[in-house]
Amino acid sequence: MNARALVISFCSAPKNHHISPKSAFNLHRRLKFQVCPCGSNDLHPGNPRIVLIRRIKSGKVWADVKSDRCEITESPPETVKLNEVLFTDDDGSGDVGEVAWWEQFPKRWVIVILCFSAFLLCNMDRVNMSIAILPMASEFHWSPTTVGLIQSSFFWGYLLTQIAGGIWADTVGGKFVLGFGVVWWSVATILTPVAAKLGLPYLLVVRAFMGVGEGVAMPAMNNILSKWVPVSERSRSLALVYSGMYLGSVTGLAFSPMLIHKFGWPSVFYSFGSLGTVWLALWINKAHSSPLEDPELLPGEKKMILGDCKSKEPVKSIPWKLLLSKPPVWALIVCHFCHNWGTFIILTWMPTYYHQVLKFNLTESGLFAVFPWLTMAFCANFGGWIADTLVSKGVSVTKVRKIMQTIGFLGPAFFLTQLSHVDSPAMAVLCMACSQGTDAFSQSGLYSNHQDIAPRYSGVLLGLSNTAGVLAGVLGTAATGYILQHGSWDNVFEVSVGLYLVGTVVWNLFASGEKILD
Repeated sequence: MNARALVISFCSAPKNHHISPKSAFNLHRRLKFQVCPCGSNDLHPGNPRIVLIRRIKSGKVWADVKSDRCEITESPPETVKLNEVLFTDDDGSGDVGEVAWWEQFPKRWVIVILCFSAFLLCNMDRVNMSIAILPMASEFHWSPTTVGLIQSSFFWGYLLTQIAGGIWADTVGGKFVLGFGVVWWSVATILTPVAAKLGLPYLLVVRAFMGVGEGVAMPAMNNILSKWVPVSERSRSLALVYSGMYLGSVTGLAFSPMLIHKFGWPSVFYSFGSLGTVWLALWINKAHSSPLEDPELLPGEKKMILGDCKSKEPVKSIPWKLLLSKPPVWALIVCHFCHNWGTFIILTWMPTYYHQVLKFNLTESGLFAVFPWLTMAFCANFGGWIADTLVSKGVSVTKVRKIMQTIGFLGPAFFLTQLSHVDSPAMAVLCMACSQGTDAFSQSGLYSNHQDIAPRYSGVLLGLSNTAGVLAGVLGTAATGYILQHGSWDNVFEVSVGLYLVGTVVWNLFASGEKILD
């Protein structure tokens, strides 16, 4: 019986018709009785109108039906208030009850936002050293080679936990591993000023420990989102989480100079590191490794998440020999190395370049270093839209991947070569922003290629290529300090440009967008 028929039959009954409280107020928990027009909270025979409201899946609310007076001889239970609204779906299977609006927010997106926040903190704590290293080097009389060694020490630990973090997350659950990572790198961040004052070896160890914590973040995040987010929402969720890295760089580079100017360089590490405790409190209370472990997850959302997940046959053994015999796999490894060499140099050395070459002060160095990251955030999404459009129009995946990655290599190479010819700081900042903006097209090139060529082993491929990429960060960051001590910034950019050109050749010769392994 639909709502309109129910109202008509109910209100056309004899005036002295008796309705029990149970049948009147527990009618599938779909009805709300309200007195009009007086607005009284009690139902009684003198009320001239009864309004029944029923919520339907389409979102419509109806109906307002006038009737003769109906006599209800029994009062409703006192626990049922007029202004309470009890809703359910038409099929009766939905969640029923009085739920506040903030409790109706999808729990899976709470997990996504918390992962986004973790990556925001991750890059905030990573880039703050690129600003703080300027006053630290002056205070402790560090040479450029020493500065490069300190900057690269982060990657020592980061390199060790790429593959191990994924294995650990799959074994014990992503919630614990990501929580461990945030706590570990937050504590290391807070201890950085103490270690710096104790001596260089202590600082190198603390920075390496920080890399250990951040190294497990990405595999742990992937583990959690693969269980929480249905396939139909996975692209949006991953885009939001990864954008936390760009915004973390922007936030760290923007606020670090102000904190250093007002409170001294140790304040950057104390303030950024302490934010991890706030995140951890929310993470412990709100997050679970999978929907099955969350007792507060509404049944409707749980059914939607679990019902949309497609089970895949687990990988029991990895065909290492077969993987490493394929040219496209080596194209990924080599090109990831070439790409990250330039990216990590700019991440860690850009504020120093602004300060030494463009003669910006500390605050200006941090603020102008923000622009390349904002450009990357925009260009990464723009490049993804272009790539998907080309594929939808029938362009082969191989051609699309080669086009996008060629832009990701030749674009930065071109703009870095222009830095030695520009005459103004404004043009230098513009060249740096354009370099990083075109670099972001790589997300639609090599970063998307792992799932193209070997979907079942895409995690292993990412671990292999990203290990090579982190190795480039270790070597490139340290080598930059050595080059600056014995050469110039032009020499630094020449090495990066050379690797970009090597990557372009290798990618266009050996990369493929076709599946090479089932």
